Amino acid sequence: MFDISTIIFLVLAVFIFLRLRSVLGQRTGRKRPPYDPYSARDTVRGATNDNVVRVPGRSADPTPTPAEAVNPAERWKGIAEPGSSVATGLDAIAGEDKSFNGEHFVSGARTAYEMIVLAYAQGDRRTLRNLLSREVYEGFEAAIRERESKGETVESRFVAIDKSDITAAELRSRMAQITVRFVSQLISVTRDKASNVIEGNPEKVTDVTDVWMFARDLSSRDPNWKLVATEAGR
Repeated sequence: MFDISTIIFLVLAVFIFLRLRSVLGQRTGRKRPPYDPYSARDTVRGATNDNVVRVPGRSADPTPTPAEAVNPAERWKGIAEPGSSVATGLDAIAGEDKSFNGEHFVSGARTAYEMIVLAYAQGDRRTLRNLLSREVYEGFEAAIRERESKGETVESRFVAIDKSDITAAELRSRMAQITVRFVSQLISVTRDKASNVIEGNPEKVTDVTDVWMFARDLSSRDPNWKLVATEAGR
């Protein structure tokens, strides 16, 4: 038979158990996900999950105002001149993808451009595979493999991305294609096995112009835009 002290102890034990379960339940509900190094990047603000060049691991922001809801004369303000071939191409893309937003696309493209350049320098195949088409990835991967076989390393650092202008846009069947001309300032150097500089200058900022084409199949549930072609610009 329990005495009064035993009963009090049991009551206290049950109370403490319930309190602990309550606290643990709250912590489980608010537990932060594992750290994602890309989530801390602030290059893109307001990027959406439907019409930007997706950055792996980034969370989606609120859906932007669809292009069709904007006055046609203002639809591509700051991106393309009204009546231009670029504006016509963007109109066609927005007609198929009602959530398409030009400004958010450009912001996402800037982030992808920086990520791809740095991933190539670091030999980060996983990041490249997520952002490149199969054909472009194979070209990048072959260059990385050759570099690694020679024991060479590349160090790249962005100083600034001065411009990111859409120079072409079109919709072929359900395939959207947008070309962006990037003008950036970059410090890049290649070193041999002995860490001697064989190309570039670790102290010199170089002006770089690249013209990249991104594409997305609008009939696919995959919201990602991928890099499908590159060329050095003038």
